[in-house]
Amino acid sequence: MKNLTLPIRFGIVTSAILIAYFLILSLMGKHTNVFYSLFNGVITGFGIYETIKYTRLRQGKGFSYGSGFTAGITTGFIASLLFTFFFALYSTELNSHFLDDLSKVWAKDYKNFQGIVFFTVAIMGFATTLVLTLSFMQLFKSSNNPKK
Repeated sequence: MKNLTLPIRFGIVTSAILIAYFLILSLMGKHTNVFYSLFNGVITGFGIYETIKYTRLRQGKGFSYGSGFTAGITTGFIASLLFTFFFALYSTELNSHFLDDLSKVWAKDYKNFQGIVFFTVAIMGFATTLVLTLSFMQLFKSSNNPKK
């Protein structure tokens, strides 16, 4: 558990930034435009990058691909889960008209529109986490090539 404290903390901070970004968009009335959700990948990516970087600094020569990958995945999954819970709370309790505003067509065609949206938010977060963690580990892994 000691090895996961840093990624959990970074995951909580990353989710807080995602929530703050969403609330700022909400104040400006832009939260129903899905184009702005692309910046969520930047926020999540920065959190994952910083986690892997600090994990590498903390472990020094003991840093391995597995420990960096675990740190990145943990950070991203924690951030995605917490943001999904907030998103579900926001769209059902705080602003019950949000999902109708988000997609007028889908809300009429599907009976369980809320479940589809929450599932999509979670899957997008998990996919972003996996891809970015694999990408960033290419920067931080140690080389197996002998030095000349």
